[in-house]
Amino acid sequence: MSVAAISHGRVESGDNVWTRRLVLFLRIMAVVSVAKGLYHWAQVTGFVGGEDDAFENQSMAWQSATIYFAVIELVAAVGLWPATPWGAVVWLTTVVSMAVIELMFPAIYGGSIAIVGVEALMLAAYLALAWMAARERPP
Repeated sequence: MSVAAISHGRVESGDNVWTRRLVLFLRIMAVVSVAKGLYHWAQVTGFVGGEDDAFENQSMAWQSATIYFAVIELVAAVGLWPATPWGAVVWLTTVVSMAVIELMFPAIYGGSIAIVGVEALMLAAYLALAWMAARERPP
């Protein structure tokens, strides 16, 4: 029996469609997290912004939040790419943290409702995909 005969008889099933979609979503969020983390590092190092926006000229709360997100976004990206459970937890922490900072502490980043909406949309998408992926697995 040849290898071609074995592989030809295999039927592609759609049993894990939602799991594949969840992994794709997590990888997209990993790329977004890398971009966000690098942006925060660019703020820390002075690659973005003018002289008035320099890291040293910002409040201690802004500096702390920026360093926090510079680190945690990249850690989340590392865990999201291989779709590890800890990566999703760290990513969820970043999403909730950003929403809380925008809503509860508007003096730090400006309190943008648009950012809160985007974060809530990403959270809802993750929860929906995770729920659908969990439903397709046998108990």
